[in-house]
Amino acid sequence: MTRIKFSLVTASRPLWVAAGAVSVAVGALGAVLPVLPTTPFIILGAFCFARGSPRLARILEQHRVFGPMIADWRIRRAIAPRYKLIAHVMMGTALIASCLAGASGKALTMQTICLACASAYILSRPNGGDNPNQPDPDSVPAKNMRLAGAPNPGDSS
Repeated sequence: MTRIKFSLVTASRPLWVAAGAVSVAVGALGAVLPVLPTTPFIILGAFCFARGSPRLARILEQHRVFGPMIADWRIRRAIAPRYKLIAHVMMGTALIASCLAGASGKALTMQTICLACASAYILSRPNGGDNPNQPDPDSVPAKNMRLAGAPNPGDSS
């Protein structure tokens, strides 16, 4: 008689994949809609796919648009300045649209508080770069710090 192995990890994989798919879909919508951020949903999607489907995680990590965002976040917890700017433009657009739509004062106050908190968090993240494989210079100890033209102690000349 064969025994069926039941594992909570394998049973939860479809849920992780579904959560990853929803996150990536919302992130993709955020690329065109001013009220949804892209980067956090893509990062969440990568997190979910890593637990549910390594193949889907690899596809997302190798994506030409979303891959660098994920790598920057994983390596340095960083957001590229370009994406910070886009996020702030989108948040400002959403707030202006709410004002023009005649949202109530309470709704505008809550929205402003939420956007201010999101903005503070985004601005608190280090700037990501064009090469996410390069470590953050502030986190790497300096090596071989000698003056230009100074003799190298190991040289016999």
